[in-house]
Amino acid sequence: MFKFLKEKIKGIFTKVKKDEEKIEEEIEKIKEDEAKIEEKLKEVKQEEKKAKSEGKAEKTVSFSKEEEKLEEQLGEKKSFFQKLKCVFSSKLDRKDFDEIWDELEIVLIESSVAMSVIEELKKDLENELVDKVSKKDIENVLKEKFKSNLQKLFVPNYDIVEKIKESKKPFVIVFFGINGSGKTTTIAKVAYLLGKNKLSCVLAAADTFRAASIEQLEKHAAKLKLNVIKHQYGADPAAVAFDAIAHAKASNKDVVLIDTAGRMHTKTDLMKEMEKIVRVAKPDLKIFIGESITGNDSVEQAAAFNRMVGIDGIILTKADVDEKGGAIISVSKVTNKPILYLGIGQKYEDLELFDKEKIIKQIID
Repeated sequence: MFKFLKEKIKGIFTKVKKDEEKIEEEIEKIKEDEAKIEEKLKEVKQEEKKAKSEGKAEKTVSFSKEEEKLEEQLGEKKSFFQKLKCVFSSKLDRKDFDEIWDELEIVLIESSVAMSVIEELKKDLENELVDKVSKKDIENVLKEKFKSNLQKLFVPNYDIVEKIKESKKPFVIVFFGINGSGKTTTIAKVAYLLGKNKLSCVLAAADTFRAASIEQLEKHAAKLKLNVIKHQYGADPAAVAFDAIAHAKASNKDVVLIDTAGRMHTKTDLMKEMEKIVRVAKPDLKIFIGESITGNDSVEQAAAFNRMVGIDGIILTKADVDEKGGAIISVSKVTNKPILYLGIGQKYEDLELFDKEKIIKQIID
């Protein structure tokens, strides 16, 4: 995860560090040169003093000229040293920041991070670094500030299992997402997770639009030994959701997991269908499922569903093969909703509770 982003950011930090080391090396070299000149000057002064005592006027004049030359060289070295030291210890100015940011911005764009998120990161870093941090400390400070600003992008999440256990039954969850994002498989993973935590489930096949969607859900249900409430293709999805909730109440099930369509003939059709399901089912949670590897597409999809039905949380699939990480970095901030879980494989148990500290560590360290 984050292989591309991690390597690129590491390269930027390494470059900044090398720039610091180069200046430090120059300062040390100047110090060494000063020491050599001072030593030579000391020798010349001794020779001049000796020549004077011996009455050797020509040698005295020669030593005196050499002494003047060495003192001039020493003055130049000291002057350059002070300038370099002043530059090195001075605060990071806007020009310096822009040079660093230009590289960082390209990496974030290449990693499919949303532009609104990139702009916010730039604003925050600029406010915290420009004219406030000395250049000699920039590598460590930049790393820490970038890390802390990444942390701000994630809305605090929660454990669905704990939330369900603390709520009335049946607890109703509706899942949204574009076809092909792994929505149905992820619903099965959530059902498996709940079963492991002694919570009983019923599945609602409310995607009555996509061919084979009902059969796909039934295959998962058979493996997990769960009931599926279904109607015929073309039936009213809201009616399927209603019947699933009624079944859960009658059979004392803890949770209803409702699958929905990911695409209709038009965006208006999809919006109307999702809104109706929400009105009828009155879900306790509305979860968007998207692919992390599609980057900005997943972010835009999540934002669209949030505008349509007001999602409560996000699950991102295929995080185990996501080298860029743009969606994981962006989607929570853009929607102002928490990332709840990451799909990290094909097995039912491959659903990982989202941990922002773990994610940031993978990017920065």
